[in-house]
Amino acid sequence: MPDADHLPQLPHVRLDGPESGTPLILGPSVGTSLTVWEPQLAALARVHRVLRWDLPGHGGTPAGLMPLDGTATVADLAALVLRAADAQGWERFSYAGISIGGAVGLHLATHFPERVTALAVVCSSARFGDPATWRERAALVRAQGTEAMVSSRPGTWFAPAYASTPLGHALIEDLRATDPAGYAACCDALAAYDLRGALPTVAAPTLVVAGRDDPATPPAHAREIADAIPGSSLLEIAGAAHLAGVEKPETVTASLLAHFAPPPAHTDASRHAAGMRVRRAVLGPAHVDRAIGRTTPFTARFQDFITRYAWGEIWTDETLDRRIRSCVTLTALVAHGHEAELALHVRAALTNGLSRQEIGAVLLQTAVYCGVPAANSAFTVAQDVFDDLDRVDYQIEPDDQVDLDNLDDQVYD
Repeated sequence: MPDADHLPQLPHVRLDGPESGTPLILGPSVGTSLTVWEPQLAALARVHRVLRWDLPGHGGTPAGLMPLDGTATVADLAALVLRAADAQGWERFSYAGISIGGAVGLHLATHFPERVTALAVVCSSARFGDPATWRERAALVRAQGTEAMVSSRPGTWFAPAYASTPLGHALIEDLRATDPAGYAACCDALAAYDLRGALPTVAAPTLVVAGRDDPATPPAHAREIADAIPGSSLLEIAGAAHLAGVEKPETVTASLLAHFAPPPAHTDASRHAAGMRVRRAVLGPAHVDRAIGRTTPFTARFQDFITRYAWGEIWTDETLDRRIRSCVTLTALVAHGHEAELALHVRAALTNGLSRQEIGAVLLQTAVYCGVPAANSAFTVAQDVFDDLDRVDYQIEPDDQVDLDNLDDQVYD
């Protein structure tokens, strides 16, 4: 572990939303502060714990939190973000970033995939043009200050008329207040940045947003990202320039809300429905229908319990496939001597893709760990099942692979 004194320091951050909300980090663009996310904040903070951060030299973050000697990189900024997430105790988080903030998100998703649950890249790029252009801008700002950039931002960030709106004016003032050294260091980072070759490794669900009128990162940059990241989505917004979320807030907000929406809460009804689907697939519709048909007021709660819990939570868990679950279930039933249930699950194991030879291997394993007498009984039960299946007059209907008339009075699975 590195010494605490050598860890990246914390950038200026602001937290909004319920403490129990799902973590979401929002990254800004060069020349802006965390104010750039104000149009989306209220909606996102209803369900997320939102952390906004300022770039070095921007807003409340000191310029010296990244190298000022021309060697700054996007990786330096990503380290600041991880430090801020660690300070909140967030091992995993969703992330959205604008321009250089989007570049930070792509760096995190490619270099720290275990940390990023979902990603949105807004008006950004995997390579921001010719590095020499950024070196020249860094030199200009170091020599003349950020005022040298003010006149070119209307028309780049948003339509020129938007600069006279309250938010447009506030963003221009943010640029004027930005430390030239911090702004120039961000330009150095963009000059050294090129993640095009790493894009196919992004595993987090990714939304790419582009402004159709963006002169800084034209839609072709967004398409390059979306084409390279497996399964990503692309949204191009008409009438939007580089700060699309400022100029067209409703469209960007709606897309982010949909992309970062928490998974629907599991209810008893949804678990019951999912359990019934798996139960029918594994045990056969006819058997399940018979079991449900025999339900009485006395057994109704038990039927609901096994459908909702055993089948709706355990058997629906994709961590183990159904073949493995059949092996585990057979072993447990042998160990406890549940022969009626064992017969049921021998048939289920065949449905789940186990061969008779593999079922025999599982039962042989139980002889070692559950005892020879238990395995002996299990082989007898399995052989009886196989004999039933092999009888000439035994008909397997397409929807009824499990015929348990002899067990109906005992089995409620």
